[in-house]
Amino acid sequence: MLSERAKKIKPSPTMAITAKANEMKARGFDIIDFGVGEPDFDTAENIKEAGIKAIKDGFTKYTAVGGINELKDAIIEKFRRDNDLVYERSEILVSCGGKHSIFNLCMAMFNPGDEVIIPSPYWVSYPEMVSLAGADPVIPPSKEEFGFKITAGDVNEYITPATKAVIINSPSNPTGAVYTPEELKFIADVCLKKGVFIISDEIYEKLIYDNQPFVSIASFSEDVKKQTIVLNGVSKTYSMTGWRIGYAAGPKELIKAMTDIQSQSTSNPCSISQKAAVEALNGSQDAVERMVEEFAKRRNKIVGGLNAIKGIKCIMPKGAFYVFPNVRRLLNKRFGDKVIKTSTDFAEFLLDEAGVAVVPGDAFGGWNYIRLSYATSMENIEEGLKRIGDAVGKLE
Repeated sequence: MLSERAKKIKPSPTMAITAKANEMKARGFDIIDFGVGEPDFDTAENIKEAGIKAIKDGFTKYTAVGGINELKDAIIEKFRRDNDLVYERSEILVSCGGKHSIFNLCMAMFNPGDEVIIPSPYWVSYPEMVSLAGADPVIPPSKEEFGFKITAGDVNEYITPATKAVIINSPSNPTGAVYTPEELKFIADVCLKKGVFIISDEIYEKLIYDNQPFVSIASFSEDVKKQTIVLNGVSKTYSMTGWRIGYAAGPKELIKAMTDIQSQSTSNPCSISQKAAVEALNGSQDAVERMVEEFAKRRNKIVGGLNAIKGIKCIMPKGAFYVFPNVRRLLNKRFGDKVIKTSTDFAEFLLDEAGVAVVPGDAFGGWNYIRLSYATSMENIEEGLKRIGDAVGKLE
């Protein structure tokens, strides 16, 4: 009954761990959830009011498939203001969330036999979407000692005649890695020389710490821009995950193809959410600044707490709201009659024995790691760290 395509696809591990944690909560268990990848802050009032106004004004019908011009113009202005990039409306597509933008791109861009370079650790959906499009994910590993970043030399080494694109996610999910402008420039130079497209996922662009500069790889030159597709959205920056608005910017021909695919699948993004997204991009950014300040405090707390637990090593992330600690020294330890062999085993152990939900690094191509989101309260972070420390102390 099922297609071969459907048989190959794997469910999202982040959603699976969240579902299990929620099920345990519903059964009365006290769970500290470090699994979910969304800010715990409410959407700012000015954005919510824009959505309410859209409803009251009757802006509840179909819109243009690729988004209303008002939102496209706000996105164009955002690129000009923040990234020194100039786009036209025909180079912008608004979709039903950042994930939808990437899916449309994969469907429009890749053919069977194409190769797509995806550095690991990677966001769980990249390889799955590439595979759904019939292309082959090629996974160069990054190293913890280099901040979980690949170099231009790594990219060059993995390029073959079949390579169509490389995906760069900075700031990164799951590691929080942020590429420097120099690192990005070298990667861009290699891709230009070899004729490889760059897919730059910048969804965590505003969630960056320690005065680290953010530079869009597309901004280095007009030639790089022509060979780059920039992906972004309002979900993470404005705590609007449920509003489902993402966007892509790139060459007109590709954006048109992505729009055509969207027209035959979901059609337009939610009309109300589009109006709210206009306000998010054009309105006050004060709520974003407050959120980033708080995330920085939580980051420092969780990294310090994890490094204080024997057997866990955690580097300081530069962006996003995740930590990716190394738990290799805890693998092959025993709890009762069970041996903790993998990061998945360790995540299950923490959920069952400590009431703490984390995501196993196996899902991200980081076999000796787990991912924790610090998009939760300081109180939860402190309690979660205590529980993890107590649980680890029981391993033999």
